[in-house]
Amino acid sequence: MFGLQSYIVNGVRSKSARGLIALYQPLMLLDLVVYHKENTNILRIKEVKCFHPYASLLTDIRKSTQALFLNEIINKAIKEQSHAREICSFLFDSFEVLDRLADNYENFHLLFLIKLSRFLGFGPHQAHELLIGRVLDVKEEIILQRMLEAGYSEIIPVTNSQRRNLLDLVLRFYADHVENFGEVRSVHVLREVLE
Repeated sequence: MFGLQSYIVNGVRSKSARGLIALYQPLMLLDLVVYHKENTNILRIKEVKCFHPYASLLTDIRKSTQALFLNEIINKAIKEQSHAREICSFLFDSFEVLDRLADNYENFHLLFLIKLSRFLGFGPHQAHELLIGRVLDVKEEIILQRMLEAGYSEIIPVTNSQRRNLLDLVLRFYADHVENFGEVRSVHVLREVLE
C-alpha cells in the first residue's frame, strides 16, 4: 500500500470499457495493480477490479449522503502517507460495515470521524478531550462519551438536534487539528437528508 496516490485511467470512456466507469465512483473499494514509481505525481493503473461490490451504499440515499460527506472529510484530512496500511484497512472495513448495516446507521458518520481521528494521531478517548473550551449539555456529553467507546453497530439514541451539535463539535475538533481543513460543503446536504 502506497498511501494517498493519484492515478490516470486510460480508455475509461471508450466503448470497450463501458462498465469500468462505475468502478471510479467516490469511495469504491478497489483492488489495483499499478505501475508504481517513487517521486511521480500521477501513476498508471495496470489492472482494476472491485474489491467489495456495495449492496446498499450507493442506492440508499442516507448511506450515500454519509459516504459523500465522509469522502470530503477524507480528502481534507488524509494528507500524508504515514500509516497507509492501517488507514486503508480502517477505511475498507468501515465502508463495508456501513454497506451491511440494515438500520440504525444515522450516527455512523460521527463514529467514523471519531475513529478516523485516532488514526490521524489526534483522536480523543474521553469527552473532555474533544470539548476543550466548548460546552455541551450534560446529555450530549454522555452521548459523546458513549460514541467514543462505541462500535458501529451499537445503538445510541440521539435526537436530530443533538446529532447536529455533536457533528459541529467534531468538525471544529478536526479544524483545530488538520491544517487548512476549511469549510465542509457537504455537511448541509448531510443535515438535510438525515434530519
